[in-house]
Amino acid sequence: MTTLGATVDLLQIVGEPTRVRLMALLAHAELTVAEVVAVTQLAQSTVSTHLGKLREAGLVRDRKAGASTYYALNEGAMPGSARKLWELLSGEVRDALLEDDRQRADKVVRGRDRAGVWPDAVAGEMERHWSPGRTWESLARAMVGLVRLGDVIDIGSGDGTVAQLLAGRARSWTCVDRSERVLRAARERLGRAKNVHFVVGDAHELPARDGAFDTALMLHVLTQLEAPARALAEAARVLRPGGTLVAVALEAHDHAETTAAYGDVHAGFAPAALRRMVARAGFDVDACDVTSRDARPPCFRVVTTLATKTARGKA
Repeated sequence: MTTLGATVDLLQIVGEPTRVRLMALLAHAELTVAEVVAVTQLAQSTVSTHLGKLREAGLVRDRKAGASTYYALNEGAMPGSARKLWELLSGEVRDALLEDDRQRADKVVRGRDRAGVWPDAVAGEMERHWSPGRTWESLARAMVGLVRLGDVIDIGSGDGTVAQLLAGRARSWTCVDRSERVLRAARERLGRAKNVHFVVGDAHELPARDGAFDTALMLHVLTQLEAPARALAEAARVLRPGGTLVAVALEAHDHAETTAAYGDVHAGFAPAALRRMVARAGFDVDACDVTSRDARPPCFRVVTTLATKTARGKA
């Protein structure tokens, strides 16, 4: 909870249009004061004053790189109340001035990158910047070569996109989905993969024997299940002792109407609550944390859970 005084202070901070403009700009690109001045055409003293107030409030962070100081929106450590307010603002505000700022910032960053050695220019923030062919997808596909999987059950597999990527590194891969139509699409996608099997089934009552698998995947499935705790218990049942659960779900959010259109019946899960649910199902939880955030408003946050079936669990 936030006190009345703290709430008023926060509203005063974001109640100044220039500060909202700077936050929108720094959410788009990490920039020095000089670069912000070049983009916005504001006086340097004005920019420095507003950045100082935003930094004191925890809304903006700075980073030293040689003789330069770079500023960016403090997305990773922004106070909770401030983050909620910013997500509301960024999702609602549409303004030609902000779009012009973003376009000018892109030109500034491109000019900066051409002026020096690119890795040096973005050291410590490389994941925030684009470079040719350097995408999360290309990284994921490269890392597949390091994966060694046994027997995998892909619960709520959809049309087989994950199986297409990883099934070649598994001894066997079983796609389970409640939709026959979706599984037909998966068969078309993966028809040549001899180690992939397709089963119409319900995550609440998996059509598999006890202890049949080494790995269970539940990728964006739990929010679509009436009884996620029961489904987690089923995942534990079909895993061998020491088997691995990988689950991905949205963090608890206030946009149920948006996600309902995609089949969600739960508006996400708080990491602590999900951790407890997984542990009660018979797992030792290795990690259960927010691992990413959508760039597009309303900026959903994603929780990744990694867990191991307890040795005392039933095989």
